[in-house]
Amino acid sequence: MGVGLFGGAFDPPHVGHVAVARGAKAAFDLPSLVVLVAERPGHKDTSLPAATRLELARAAFPDEEVRLDPYPRTIDLLRAEQFDDPLFVVGADQFAGFLSWREPEGVLELTRLAVATRPGYGRDRLEPVLAELGQPERVVFFEIEPNSTASRDVRARAAAGEPLDGLVPPAVARLIAERALYRPD
Repeated sequence: MGVGLFGGAFDPPHVGHVAVARGAKAAFDLPSLVVLVAERPGHKDTSLPAATRLELARAAFPDEEVRLDPYPRTIDLLRAEQFDDPLFVVGADQFAGFLSWREPEGVLELTRLAVATRPGYGRDRLEPVLAELGQPERVVFFEIEPNSTASRDVRARAAAGEPLDGLVPPAVARLIAERALYRPD
């Protein structure tokens, strides 16, 4: 197996992200995982600058290579950079919207997708996406412990000054608290 790629806005990275990364490494015996922090995500706005999200991601994934992804779309990243037999790791929530990605078939030409389970996204929601793909065999599923943590909920709790215990790795919680990230001005 080649390299695992795990991209996202990580605004902020939470325990669900960490579970997906660990689950993918274990399920596919990945020798390495590159965590790609989207500098300018093409699909969503971010609350924090890329450099701050990169720092948070490095705190969340201390044993992985963590770097900025300067490309707004996955297809652009995959075309611009050479990866050894890449496996692009996503959550089921991301896969449910995969057909709306820029050139989903092109993405599958350049990488396989590893889709992690997520509460609320059963196979009944994912099978229609698979059925639309020209290469459904390029998509593999793996199970992780259910985790419904969402970055928007973490941001809301941080903004309210509430504890983030159990929602983000301790090093991420420390940085958010020390810098008063996500707090209203």
